[in-house]
Amino acid sequence: MKIATFNINGVKARIETLLNWLDDAQPDVVVLQEIKSIDENFPRDLIEEKGYNVETHGQKSFNGVALLSKLPLEDVTRGLPGAEGAGREGVDDEEARYIEATVVGEKAVRICGLYLPNGNPAPGPKYDYKLRWMARLKARAAELIATEECALITGDYNVIPQAEDAARPDAWRKDALFLPETREAFRRILHLGYTEAFRAVEAGDGHYSFWDYQAGAWDRNDGIRIDHFLLTPQCADLLKSCWIEKDMRAGEKPSDHVPVWVDLAA
Repeated sequence: MKIATFNINGVKARIETLLNWLDDAQPDVVVLQEIKSIDENFPRDLIEEKGYNVETHGQKSFNGVALLSKLPLEDVTRGLPGAEGAGREGVDDEEARYIEATVVGEKAVRICGLYLPNGNPAPGPKYDYKLRWMARLKARAAELIATEECALITGDYNVIPQAEDAARPDAWRKDALFLPETREAFRRILHLGYTEAFRAVEAGDGHYSFWDYQAGAWDRNDGIRIDHFLLTPQCADLLKSCWIEKDMRAGEKPSDHVPVWVDLAA
């Protein structure tokens, strides 16, 4: 089962890019972030014509996540649990950032797609929201571990885990994506028993999934790696490979992110 996570940065703005990529790459499952569309306006028909089942959790003009699958999507849930009592009532559920479903191939895989808050400027309310959201994610991640099922959590984490995940780490020292508290929150999730798929198969620096549109970042390979797959032990046992589809960034009208893939024996 080949699964890709892709921050599309506006599905309507990049629908031709997405459709051409689906034709060429033929993923079994796609986890999209930043669709920037309400559910009713998502270009569902065009994607369903390619043979995909579609589930969305959208929001007007901002955020939004979606699952596309050649296999049926079962037990779909939307929204990250645990908002009660987290700051002002309901504040952590106003943004469409999380979706889950089970995909059954040779084995069943619970797929959790996220678009984790950016958190800038930090310190401040947006960074507090990011850390609260990550605490809620840890709670959900612990529940998934406890079920002992094959599951993965993937998407745009807006987390630079280590210095080697940025071309210029010093430029990110005060950014919410690289602050020590952010990285510690990410590690607390990993330490529940998750495998970070890319680092399980690839070491060293120079591997990025995001390049800013500004200041020639792509041309200078001034990137960061912020799109991740975290696998439960049962899912990690099925991991065949993980890679970053870097060449997508050089295409016509690209997103500032590129797809990241895992191939599972499932």
